[in-house]
Amino acid sequence: MANIIMFGILAAIIICAAFYCVCTKHIMRSATSLLVVLFGVSGLYFLLDYTFLGAVQLSIYAGAITMIYIFAIQLVGRRTLQGFVERFKGSRVVSGVLAALVGLVTVLGIILKNSFVLAGTKVADEEISMDVIGQAMVGSEKYQYVLPFEFISVFLLACIIGGLLIARDNKDKED
Repeated sequence: MANIIMFGILAAIIICAAFYCVCTKHIMRSATSLLVVLFGVSGLYFLLDYTFLGAVQLSIYAGAITMIYIFAIQLVGRRTLQGFVERFKGSRVVSGVLAALVGLVTVLGIILKNSFVLAGTKVADEEISMDVIGQAMVGSEKYQYVLPFEFISVFLLACIIGGLLIARDNKDKED
């Protein structure tokens, strides 16, 4: 019963923080509420006794990725973001809603076709050792994750370089 109550509390925090992250006009408040969402997700992992995934969520996503976002926001500077106001256009809202509905129908179709819910209940009873998880993280064979990690590291490096170029261009314009 306590797990259900904690899940309800964490789910409410995650939903409220995610909604605030999307709807606020202040970019630093948005980044902070994203941090709250990531902390809530790590709380869900800890609630499910997935301590390894909870620790990864805290250290990589809540720690490193959010700090990269805040660092990039600070690089862009206030003068660039100060007069920035985005207006809602009807066509963009309609196309966004249509894209969301197509995505929802696709995900629901895949879930119903492949019966993931039933498969998830069967797999949840088995425990996977840390050796298997470690081999999957650093292995380069099928269903192992070293290649996606390398792509992500190159992508983050490109983001940092792009942020530095934006900051340098803004500094040249100010001078």
